[in-house]
Amino acid sequence: MERTEERMPSAGNGDADTQTVSMQEIMEKARQLADLIVRSEEVDFYRRAEQQIKRSQKVQSLIAQIKRKQKELVHAKHLNKEQLAAQLEQELERLQDELDEIPIVAEFKESQLEINDLLQMVTNVIANTISEKIILSTGGDPLTGETGLMPLEDEKK
Repeated sequence: MERTEERMPSAGNGDADTQTVSMQEIMEKARQLADLIVRSEEVDFYRRAEQQIKRSQKVQSLIAQIKRKQKELVHAKHLNKEQLAAQLEQELERLQDELDEIPIVAEFKESQLEINDLLQMVTNVIANTISEKIILSTGGDPLTGETGLMPLEDEKK
């Protein structure tokens, strides 16, 4: 995107709430937020569950069987062996169901969903807060979501 020579009017009046920050400062705060999230209970549980899964011979065996069947299925479909492909799909579904019935696997998948929910909530809070602050800083109406019209720097004097 090209920048035009015309300058955009300043939206700030110099107070701490409207002082501009660099992209570098924003990225540093994002890394700090990521550090907090990594230390959350949700991520801690995810790590522990993942370790249990890696140590479980039964889980690892099922995962290996699923991977083999997936490769066989791709090969069968490539060769247009529809009957074999249908049989392999049924076997894959059975193996996946067996894997999903193992409590630690179900807990691991649940922890993945919880982490995704946490990340989505953080994203929503950031987006909503930015929108609200923009609306309020321009004298807009937060109930309608419309921004106001701010005077130009020259008009303030």
